Amino acid sequence: MSKPTIRTIRYDELVVGHRYGAGTIAVTAEEIKSFAARYDPQPFHLDEVAAQQSVFGGLVASGWLTAALTMRLMVTSEFQLGGGAIGLGVDSLRWPQPVRPGDELTATVEIVGRRASESKPGFGIVKIRTTTTNQRDEVVQVMVSNILVRK
Repeated sequence: MSKPTIRTIRYDELVVGHRYGAGTIAVTAEEIKSFAARYDPQPFHLDEVAAQQSVFGGLVASGWLTAALTMRLMVTSEFQLGGGAIGLGVDSLRWPQPVRPGDELTATVEIVGRRASESKPGFGIVKIRTTTTNQRDEVVQVMVSNILVRK
């Protein structure tokens, strides 16, 4: 069985205001704890009992796990760029609601701006807003970032 061909998007096709959707990804307690044990070992990410006593009232994912899951959603979404999405930096990153075990996340990538690169001929700089929501359509992360895109 052959894989379907994924059509990549060219820089000149990127239109400010256009949105690209993504699939979903489920979050498990095991994944939350495993990530936290390695990268963000705080009690409310590692232990249900300690998490019950925290401001969250239960186990929650590290914001950095949410960011990593969002990246996975973005690079496997409709937003497929030839040469990939080369990150130049993040203007803002917010986590308005925590991610909990059992949540199913999805993301939307919106083109916020674009311009030719002054230092790299043949490339453009694209500003995107990636909004991650859970199954209740609650926003769990908003990231505004800049990427380098081949023209």
